Amino acid sequence: MQADATEDTLFVRRVLFALSFVVTMAGSLGLAALALAPGGWGLLDIATLVLLAVVLPWMVAGFWNAVIGFVILRFAADPAAEVPPSIKRLRNDEPIVASTAILLCIRNEPPARIIRNLEPMLAGLDASGYGEHFHLYVLSDTNDAGLAAKEETPFSELAGRWRDRIAITYRRRDVNTGYKAGNIRDFCDRWGSRHELAVTLDADSFMTADAILRLVRIMQGDFRLGILQGLIVGLPSTSLFARIFQFGMRLGMRSYTIGSAWWQADCGPYWGHNAALRLQPFIKHCVLPVLEGAEAERHILSHDQVEAALMRSAGYHIRVLAREDLGWEENPPTLLEFMRRDLRWCQGNMQYWHLVSLPNLKPVSRYQLMLAILMFIGSPAWIGLLALATIALVLHDHPSDFISADIGGLLLSWILIMWFSPKIAAFVDALSRSQVRRAFGGARYLIVNFAIETVYSIMLCPILWISHTIFLLGLLFNRAIGWIGQVRDDHAVTFEAALSSLWPQTLIGWIVIGLVSTTQPAALPYILLLAAGPALAIPFAMLTAWPWLGRFAARIGIGRLPEETETPEQLQVLSLPAIRPAPDPV
Repeated sequence: MQADATEDTLFVRRVLFALSFVVTMAGSLGLAALALAPGGWGLLDIATLVLLAVVLPWMVAGFWNAVIGFVILRFAADPAAEVPPSIKRLRNDEPIVASTAILLCIRNEPPARIIRNLEPMLAGLDASGYGEHFHLYVLSDTNDAGLAAKEETPFSELAGRWRDRIAITYRRRDVNTGYKAGNIRDFCDRWGSRHELAVTLDADSFMTADAILRLVRIMQGDFRLGILQGLIVGLPSTSLFARIFQFGMRLGMRSYTIGSAWWQADCGPYWGHNAALRLQPFIKHCVLPVLEGAEAERHILSHDQVEAALMRSAGYHIRVLAREDLGWEENPPTLLEFMRRDLRWCQGNMQYWHLVSLPNLKPVSRYQLMLAILMFIGSPAWIGLLALATIALVLHDHPSDFISADIGGLLLSWILIMWFSPKIAAFVDALSRSQVRRAFGGARYLIVNFAIETVYSIMLCPILWISHTIFLLGLLFNRAIGWIGQVRDDHAVTFEAALSSLWPQTLIGWIVIGLVSTTQPAALPYILLLAAGPALAIPFAMLTAWPWLGRFAARIGIGRLPEETETPEQLQVLSLPAIRPAPDPV
């Protein structure tokens, strides 16, 4: 498999992906049409097909990315090096010559936790002998008066400890115009001309010096690169909610990212942090448009993929490096915190409607923006499918009156395969490789955790779909969520808090279960795939947030990550509670 694809080869790859996507979409909708045919065609059948056409693109794209990624994982000696051409040319001992700004964006965050993550990185850069080429900028948008008063002193002390080794600048904006993108734009206007490259970090990011040096060396060696995104994995957590989520994320991300990078190539993703930017083209070409509409809608929340699209339209390449040692992040410890972050992404992605038609964007960039929109537009479509299925079951004497049992079962199986395909691909690959299998704790841990994560996802996704649907309806009436801080420490979720946020999910779930169980009880196991999570949303939120249960899960290996089996030296210095001596893998 040739790493540095020619334009012709890349065109063929994209055509193959597009054809596979279109054929799979058509085949899936055709299968659905056959399944719905027995009862004749009515309004419910047509509406079902329309809603399926909305939810399918995200799953079909994920399926083919996973298939491509699985092939590369199985047959490439170094899968990560198969997609960015610069990797195979890297010796990893090239001298660092580029002046690089490290941009840490924070908002209402405890300084001690951030400094804990920064100190090992600064020590590694200093030990490399290249510390003078780096400058850390702590870019604060904190608007909480209490936290703002506590920020300046710790960061001034940090700068003092590293004086004459690595330069550190702390700046706080009084008004966070443009949110995070505006924060970085303010840096560009004030200090951007002093540096050739920038490495972006979030408040919950942890990057090692080796990872930063690798990204910088790759950028130095390929002046076509505008953005180089590193793969981001979760830091080991003692929150049960985060542990299971991070295990699934770890499985799904690698196959999906490698597969998409194979055909997206120089038009890859940017996720806003743990990435390297070439500053001058970023400053010149990645100025975000200010949107028309209400004040809360004017500035773009989900800035990253828009900046990637603008950088690519200017002629620079956007690449992703799918290695799992390039950076970590903390994930929300509870369902309620996850939903808050998720709704901010939802609002940001909906702004892409204004941007898809921007001039000079590459076709792949437009595809990425549209897929990001469909990721959230699919949520009300899923809830619509749940409503249509419930109505059909109530109105008909038997399920076979409106859907074929055999073909319907095949359609359901196919949808589930596509839904979980990125995780299935990585799970099969990990299970078949002794070294990777041991990293996850052995075959038994890997299988059990995969099963737990599958049930967890079936519970979680419909809860989020209802949350997105309610929020999208609110956007029609100018509801906005803005840029909010996050609670990162483990904490219990009270019944009152869970009820306040999750009563719509609970009500919808139990209405559906009640209607189906009294009219078509034989169909209940199928409808529970979409209704069980919402019905049990309150206990799900409370149980997965219990700190003692999370600590117990970490102790027995539920959601175990490779870093918990063999902890990298860089993570040991963080003294993470989730990292314990592990039993011998089997």
